[in-house]
Amino acid sequence: MLVYEFMASGTLRGRLSVMFKDPMSFAMRLSIALGSSRGILYLHTEADPPVFHRDIKASNILLDHKFIAKVADFGLSRLAPVPDIEGVVPGHVSTVVKGTPGYLDPEYFLTHKLTDKSDVYSLGVVFLELLTGMQPIWHGKNIVREVNTAYQSGIIFSMIDGRMGSYPSECVEKFVTLALKCCQYETNARPSMAEVVRELENIWHMMPESNTKSTEIITSEPIKEVSPPSSSTMLNNPYVSSDVSGSNLVSGVIPTITPR
Repeated sequence: MLVYEFMASGTLRGRLSVMFKDPMSFAMRLSIALGSSRGILYLHTEADPPVFHRDIKASNILLDHKFIAKVADFGLSRLAPVPDIEGVVPGHVSTVVKGTPGYLDPEYFLTHKLTDKSDVYSLGVVFLELLTGMQPIWHGKNIVREVNTAYQSGIIFSMIDGRMGSYPSECVEKFVTLALKCCQYETNARPSMAEVVRELENIWHMMPESNTKSTEIITSEPIKEVSPPSSSTMLNNPYVSSDVSGSNLVSGVIPTITPR
């Protein structure tokens, strides 16, 4: 049994559903994207040991009553590679492919090599959901392919969720560009999580004050380049669900688990 804190606003997927009569503004969606990204950045660079989530999707991002996002459900997660005898950290974890169709990194699917950029790809798909309101796969169409085609054709704003209301076009265009960079086919073409968070923060600061004053967001210090893991625990991060310490985190080493 998993016991979660109560997240009054449910899942991101549920909030994006057309069944919801109270749509989210662009500022709210950008805030959710930034909170989710900070949580994943924490998993990749600050958690001890670091974690690859492996199943990032809109239904695994939970929202509280203030619409602050938390990344949840670590049933498919893997511990990141650890240094070998010579102190070299492998760039990937070799594993059987698992995840959710529509969110799967295509290179991971073909090579079985799980990396931090696999999470970046999945998060990019979530960004596209935030922008369009669509599901990753619907009526046989793939959201990445459809948005990329519209972007290349210069009609990207036709894909934006009409329920979002008015929005600053420059900020939306930068958000679309970032989302598509995250969804690049080649792993090396995608940004790191630190770069994703930094760009989202830049977009947030570009937003008109009238759009953001009603949206609560936790500010942070400027993102540094990827740093060695610290001894901090998952519970110290406001964007990560506390169930991350579950026994399904698998890797070549056995983590130390403190009895409760």
